Amino acid sequence: MFSLFKKKEFFSKEENEKIVSAIRNAEKCTSGEVRIFVESKCKFIDPLDRAVEIFSELKMETTEDRNAVLLYVALKDRQLAVYADKGIHEKVGDQFWQDVVRTILSHFNKENYAEGISQCIKEIGEALQQNFPYNKDTDKNELPDEIIFGK
Repeated sequence: MFSLFKKKEFFSKEENEKIVSAIRNAEKCTSGEVRIFVESKCKFIDPLDRAVEIFSELKMETTEDRNAVLLYVALKDRQLAVYADKGIHEKVGDQFWQDVVRTILSHFNKENYAEGISQCIKEIGEALQQNFPYNKDTDKNELPDEIIFGK
């Protein structure tokens, strides 16, 4: 069947696998959840507003411990935001998120997008592990690990 719309590939197959693997590795040691949303352009002036909207649409606030984190990236517009639910945000504070954004930007400035996202996920995973350690008896994967691609 012919389609007028072709889904844009933001990452190579290897880069996609690297990012998803980083999510799974981060979540192995915590009850926390990490999701990645990537699109070309930010629909709003402030990417944090877009991240909040997506967080809500994905129902990420439904995690039991309110410890989900969304990394939002608009590649063409060169914008990003990290939005965390109140459970993890109250534990790590604003400075942690500012440091995570600085880390990812250092990679993005070199056009190492997959590496920047993977490193960001690793740092978030470590904070989640420290504050919400994995419990083999109660932990379950509450949210999918795959990257979500917008337009």
